[in-house]
Amino acid sequence: MEGIDELYQQPPYDDLLKIFQQSFADNFSLPALTDYISGKTITYGDMARRIARLHLFFELAGVRRGDKVALLGKNTPNWVITFMAAVTYGAVIVPVLHDFSPTDATHIINHSDAVMLFVSDGIFHNLDYEAFPLVRAVVSLDTRTVVAERTVPGTGSSHASIVRNLTRRFRKKYPGGFSAADILYPKVAGSETALINYTSGTTGYSKGVMLTLDNLRGNVAFGIRSRLHFAGSRALSFLPLAHAYGCAFDMLVPLAVGSHITLLGKVPTPALLLKALKHVRPNLIICVPLILEKIYRKVVVPMITRKPMRWVLAVPMMDKAVYAIIRTKLVEAFGGAFEEVIVGGAPLNREVEDFLYKIKFPFTVGYGMTECGPLISYTPWRRFVPGSSGRTLKGLMQAKILVDESLGKNGQGEIMVRGLNVMKGYYKNPEATEAALEEDGWLHTGDMGFLGDPDNRTVFIRGRYKTMILTATGQNIYPEEIESKLSNMPYVNECLVIERSGHLVALCHPDTEAVAAAGIDDEHLRRIMEENRVNLNHLVAPYEHVEKIEIMPEEFEKTPKRSIRRFLYK
Repeated sequence: MEGIDELYQQPPYDDLLKIFQQSFADNFSLPALTDYISGKTITYGDMARRIARLHLFFELAGVRRGDKVALLGKNTPNWVITFMAAVTYGAVIVPVLHDFSPTDATHIINHSDAVMLFVSDGIFHNLDYEAFPLVRAVVSLDTRTVVAERTVPGTGSSHASIVRNLTRRFRKKYPGGFSAADILYPKVAGSETALINYTSGTTGYSKGVMLTLDNLRGNVAFGIRSRLHFAGSRALSFLPLAHAYGCAFDMLVPLAVGSHITLLGKVPTPALLLKALKHVRPNLIICVPLILEKIYRKVVVPMITRKPMRWVLAVPMMDKAVYAIIRTKLVEAFGGAFEEVIVGGAPLNREVEDFLYKIKFPFTVGYGMTECGPLISYTPWRRFVPGSSGRTLKGLMQAKILVDESLGKNGQGEIMVRGLNVMKGYYKNPEATEAALEEDGWLHTGDMGFLGDPDNRTVFIRGRYKTMILTATGQNIYPEEIESKLSNMPYVNECLVIERSGHLVALCHPDTEAVAAAGIDDEHLRRIMEENRVNLNHLVAPYEHVEKIEIMPEEFEKTPKRSIRRFLYK
């Protein structure tokens, strides 16, 4: 492929399934997966053995290479094993976010043409098996038994009977016991689809992103070469593995090198997450901005807003010593053993970013999207440029700007990317594929920004193309930039900036816990929000002034990825 580093075309980086085959064999006795809730751990050998059992089940159940296998549940060892079994068998895995509604989940399972569904019991109770005409068997992720089925094609036998006899068949296939030498995965062309990941975008509908083995290989190979994880390192997986970001860097890369993954399996509230981080002491932390921002507000803000601390920070030369103490405490809160925190999935609040950079906290911000499986740009924390989203992956990804003259002569416009990580297209959606992908492989990201530094590889994002507001005087407003400032103001939990009758209006959902704790009534809260509006307008350009703040009584509706469904509030 044009522009791709030759190293990514040669062993050991040229075949994704062989990467996993080698890793599982080399790390056979090392711990692979731990369930944080139960504390149970399985080794790479245990995991490979269970994958082999599923391969045998697929074979006996008539699953062919290229068939779709849907996977619906929270992060658990069985979820990981099922995912890896499908991919290493040559099937196409269709992970479904467990937060999807039953209606959305049903649509995805049917649209993907899945022939088999692996699902947790609690979720399956809310689904109707008769609504899945193509699904031949439903397997419980909790008990690994068949909970609903139709007969196996061409045999008339049942999937349940296959499961009941699977241990006997497995022993017959491996009479000497399953060993590292028995880990053998097929040769599958890198251009073959391995994963269909349904986006949970803010535009109101989902599309099935087809990622090939080569798309996944690009992300995994970069992780290996960058030593983001390494044999025996520790990872705490708390992002949804059904989403591309968590999938690649909390699962695929760690498993490719022999890391020990602890699966949180619960909603990562700040209190629970800090407890788990202290227990696991991960060597790398993969994080979305929302989590880091919440920890910043819970841990850092109370420290720096105390009156004695404010006095100390105002004394020249004393601030550096205080910042060093805060940095140490924050590093310890995150487990104390990590090389860096990689933030991705959405823009990081600029105030939070500036503070973390000031105290030299080891974090960096990357850029990616599901359509790239997901990584586009990343820079190690010591070379991170504040306000950027890292540098495009050398040897893997290229970026250019589709310059928009209406934005002025500053080189800004839509970010376009091309490279090994770019998707094959959208499943059964040629119109969307044609709109997103140019014939020469360039992908429209839908993000507005520009490229910096001499070699034009550092990515700076201003906002989404679809959310940009063009004023009557020709000014371009990125609401995300205004929201970033407003969200740091007193008693603001989350906010959206929209245009209404030619004016900007901010919709704010207050921090109800803080409001209640402070004994603030509705009238007082309205005065506080008005003060926030006045202060906000001092921080933005005149054409970005917010005319009004409206208090929203309920949280905004969100996607399973926790992004606000903006289209509902226009």
